[in-house]
Amino acid sequence: MRSSNPVFSRRGFSRDNGYAGFNTAPQAGGAAVGTQGNPYATGNPYAQPGAGGNPYAQNPYAQDVQHGAPQAPVATGNRMTMDDVVMRSAMTLGTVVVGAVLAWALLPVSSTSYGLAIGAALIAFVLAMVQSFKRKASPALILSYAAFEGVFLGVISEMFNSQWSGAPFQAVLGTMAVSGATLLVYKAGWVRVTARYARIGMTIALAFVLVMAVNLLLVVFGVAEDGGLRSMGPLGAIVGILAIVLGAFFLTLDFKQIEDGIAYGAPREESWLAAFGLTMTLVWIYIEMLRLVAIFSGDD
Repeated sequence: MRSSNPVFSRRGFSRDNGYAGFNTAPQAGGAAVGTQGNPYATGNPYAQPGAGGNPYAQNPYAQDVQHGAPQAPVATGNRMTMDDVVMRSAMTLGTVVVGAVLAWALLPVSSTSYGLAIGAALIAFVLAMVQSFKRKASPALILSYAAFEGVFLGVISEMFNSQWSGAPFQAVLGTMAVSGATLLVYKAGWVRVTARYARIGMTIALAFVLVMAVNLLLVVFGVAEDGGLRSMGPLGAIVGILAIVLGAFFLTLDFKQIEDGIAYGAPREESWLAAFGLTMTLVWIYIEMLRLVAIFSGDD
């Protein structure tokens, strides 16, 4: 099972990287090879049976699990920590905010600024895809993605604000509320990120994306009017709420990947990928929240 974010599913902390616990083969009786006594290995929903071998054997970041307890690592400074994730996330999100503020201040609402926003969004998408398929995290690439994403968000936020005053501020508060509530629910253990949980959620997410793609085509060719399922009416509100719930679902997968990456000794550079994935999810939630605020604000 892999995360929704392409950065996590392609590179992140997946079993292809060989970090501890993701490709351990089970022994008779359910214990994975090389995981006896590892407090993190048992019960890992991401473990892939039959992948073969103990990933600790060739992993320089692995823990010594002899006698049932991990020993002190030799090169602790090379491991990803929560502080690393927080710092890189702050840098990436900060770049998004700076880009948005500059775009808001320097690009007045017009057809030209709208075209620039679409161009920035396309560039951000391309940069995100390039990073997703790279073997290693590229801070310059990730920060460039954040900058162009910020320009896009700044322009569309100004457009929404010109018609629904205060909508961007409310959307920011809503995004923070959803993110904080999701983190609280996750840390409290009210949501367990298991393989079954992820399969069901990803099936729903895939169906949602496909339906939205079809809806977009219908709107472009004039078959569906007023945005179709993405209209500014009650139906659009229902779709928006579902999209925000899916965003919260993506966050739980991201939190699990980060937690496991730290526990299994992922290298420090992976914190950039964690920040990248979180930024993409938060941008998703903000855009959907912005639309939802506009819908509930009506024509005011």
